[in-house]
Amino acid sequence: MKKFAIKSLGCKQNQLEGQIIQNELLKLGYEISPLNEADIYILNSCTVTSHSDSQVNYLLNHAKKVNPKIKTVLAGCVAQTYKQHENFDYSNIDLVLGNSEKIYIEEYIEKTGFFVDDIFKCEKFDGKFLLNPDTTRVSIKIQDGCNNRCAYCIIPYARGNSRSNNIEDIIKQINLVVEKNIKEIVLTGIHIGQWGHEWGLNLLDLLKEIEKTSISRYRLGSLYVNELDDELIKFLSKSEKFCPHFHLSLQSLCDKTLKNMNRKYRTDEAMKAIEKLHKNFNLPYLGCDIIVGFPDENEADFLETFENLKKAKLSSIHCFPYSKREKTPAYYMENQVQNSIKTKRVERVLELSKQLHAEFLEKNKNTIQEVLIEKKSPKTGLYSAVTKNYIKIYIKDENNNLRHTLKTVNLADYELN
Repeated sequence: MKKFAIKSLGCKQNQLEGQIIQNELLKLGYEISPLNEADIYILNSCTVTSHSDSQVNYLLNHAKKVNPKIKTVLAGCVAQTYKQHENFDYSNIDLVLGNSEKIYIEEYIEKTGFFVDDIFKCEKFDGKFLLNPDTTRVSIKIQDGCNNRCAYCIIPYARGNSRSNNIEDIIKQINLVVEKNIKEIVLTGIHIGQWGHEWGLNLLDLLKEIEKTSISRYRLGSLYVNELDDELIKFLSKSEKFCPHFHLSLQSLCDKTLKNMNRKYRTDEAMKAIEKLHKNFNLPYLGCDIIVGFPDENEADFLETFENLKKAKLSSIHCFPYSKREKTPAYYMENQVQNSIKTKRVERVLELSKQLHAEFLEKNKNTIQEVLIEKKSPKTGLYSAVTKNYIKIYIKDENNNLRHTLKTVNLADYELN
């Protein structure tokens, strides 16, 4: 019996696809094992930053050092964009699988070589679904690819154009989740706001159908602020199933930088959308992504973003330094920002994020909220539990069968995280 080890890097969608790869190999009779005992090592890669690429090279080289006879498989986004990585080291890689190919790993696992088709020719959504009953919430992949061409981003070259799963398949998957007594799902994709556009539909059309199912709670993946129109906000605000947990793909709150990034909205649009979320939802969790140190971002531009982040009263901020990606427009832009300046700007934003998150938790301190109870820790004997607006608490209870249950609690009785 052959043994394999697998590691997935990057986004939730990649993590989900890594689980599908693992499941396919288990069905073939392969066995999961530690790296030093494995016959095959599969790295399901991410290429969102140059650091991601370096990590991929390191992990594959490390696998060969630990186990020189091991077969190494590079799958996913770095593999898909190999033409964009002129200096990438393939010397320690035996099999390369693109994003379309990796999902069908059962067809390639015994082979060696490159198997990477042109992702832009892929028009069909791959609907492979994995239901792991051991999880408290299940990710439902509703969309893949992206039609935007942001100046810094290599992801369209890794994922192709936007394509959506159909409503019927998505509802079938949700019903299977419900049958397993799982209470919560997360709708994931590379750009879920583009769901259904190829058929003249939009995300709201899908959500209306999801509301008819028996799922107790659902969350949304990352959204662009210009996708949060009044109709969608009104619908979500009236839903008893929707978790008011928004992750906004902002990237900047400076008009000059947004224009240079080729983003399709202005700062005032973003601020108005955030204001509407605060107004229409009770204590919503508002997280976002911000890139600092984009080419030609001077100190005044950064401070404009920084001050707007303060005004927006977000719940947390994921902040990243701009990372040069070969063959993207931003790679060739003038006035590249020094790494030391990027680092300082990231530190400032992350410090602000800590402050904003503390303020968010304080506002929630004395509220009555519904929590979904997760696993019980064998070490502490405490259950972890999560509110709809993404606050984690820990519950002490002697009952060992509370997992997957919903409970109403007073957050004043708990430490909030």
